Amino acid sequence: MDIDQPEDVQPGTSQPRRPSTVLVDDAHPFDLESYISNYSGRTVVDRLMHIIGICPTIAVDAFKLAIQHIHLSRDPTLYQQLSTAYEQATAQPDNTLPPISSLPMLDQEWIDKTLAKNNAERTKLENELKTYNNNMIKESIRMAHRDLGDFYRSVGDYPTALKHYTKSREFCSTGQHVLDMCLSVLELLIEQRNYGHIPTYVFKAEAALEAVNSAATANATNAAEAKKNQPDNSRIHSRLDLASSLASLGQGAHEKASYNLLRLGGTKDFGDWMGKIISPGDIAVYGTLCAMACLSRSGFKAQVLDNPTFGVYLEQEPYLRELVDAYMASKFQTVLSILEKYSTRHYIDVHLSSHVNLLAEKIKNKAVVLYFQPFSSIRLDRMSGAFGWTVDETEAQVVALIQTGSIQGRVDSQNKVLQVKAVDHRTDLLSRATKAGAEIQNANRKLLLRMKLQQADLVIKAPKGHQSNIGEFISVDQ
Repeated sequence: MDIDQPEDVQPGTSQPRRPSTVLVDDAHPFDLESYISNYSGRTVVDRLMHIIGICPTIAVDAFKLAIQHIHLSRDPTLYQQLSTAYEQATAQPDNTLPPISSLPMLDQEWIDKTLAKNNAERTKLENELKTYNNNMIKESIRMAHRDLGDFYRSVGDYPTALKHYTKSREFCSTGQHVLDMCLSVLELLIEQRNYGHIPTYVFKAEAALEAVNSAATANATNAAEAKKNQPDNSRIHSRLDLASSLASLGQGAHEKASYNLLRLGGTKDFGDWMGKIISPGDIAVYGTLCAMACLSRSGFKAQVLDNPTFGVYLEQEPYLRELVDAYMASKFQTVLSILEKYSTRHYIDVHLSSHVNLLAEKIKNKAVVLYFQPFSSIRLDRMSGAFGWTVDETEAQVVALIQTGSIQGRVDSQNKVLQVKAVDHRTDLLSRATKAGAEIQNANRKLLLRMKLQQADLVIKAPKGHQSNIGEFISVDQ
């Protein structure tokens, strides 16, 4: 992969860091405007700042686009973050970026008007909250905290927004109110990329949804009315599955992330989350890479190829269909070349960036294991031709997989041959039978001990006049 400095490993983890910079060129195509047009709101600026920091080739274009979108927001402080990101990019070695003074700046008149408008709205909302607190109107207090949370989120004050959202929980009187609060907090946490707290609010939202459904059923006179009164469960579950999958991806649980991503509903089920938080192409990329890295070949076919809903997402990124077809056809050199070609598209994603190397390594390891499965022995030069590696690179990869137990075999370094480890099936059967017999014997011993303890307890608890008879009965029974 084309990078300016070698990859290394973060302290305390086995996961390699992303490279400091990635390239956009003929070997690594990427269309910035087409990519960013899939998003709206604050995530546009967040993603553009990430691109500025990691991809100097298009940093100037990303900066200019970010300025345009900041003017559409309510947070002038975003410019300071944008400037910091650009200055850090210019501080990189071999930097050829123009100075920030030569780039567009925010309109000062717009800044003044926006700040004045924000101050006026904040004062209005805080006064409303004080009035409702004095009047002790529970529902109005809840709505005032919700509105303040929305306001502070729009101006970029995430800690205060989270404080108001969580404060509104005290004034929720129905399960629907709790559910709305949880969804607002989840949206905020995803924007912050605070993956550790997302599962907590997913759990709370699921409990609130269950309470809403139970209340709708209890208050209805018939099944049709109950169904009408219930919320759109598919839409809510899709949002919760999306939040869970992003949390799992962010925490490195790729198999769990793939499970949640591959059961998502259609794009219409996400409402305004689609674009504000994520795009259909992102779901396709996350789901495909995680599934390819973690699922078996049969599981991948069932959950990706035979999944009509996820197939719609795959169409958003045409190269993914080519990647999937090559993987299922065991054209592993093509798989690795496609991953390399579109690595820039993966690295510029704010949620996926730090996991690209690890996912690519898992896919590569799985490809080697799948290639070797049909053979009892194979020459390493043949394997190297199938993957586009040198013989030495192939040998190093195979030895590493043997050491981890992924391949049960051994390498003849002199003849450059990989052979399946010989297994004595008679000895293997005898050892498994002996182990099963020992487990049964151990279980029976525990069962007999439990029966004796229960009998002794029965003697102790029996009336004094009957203890001798029970003791005789136990002795006879033994």
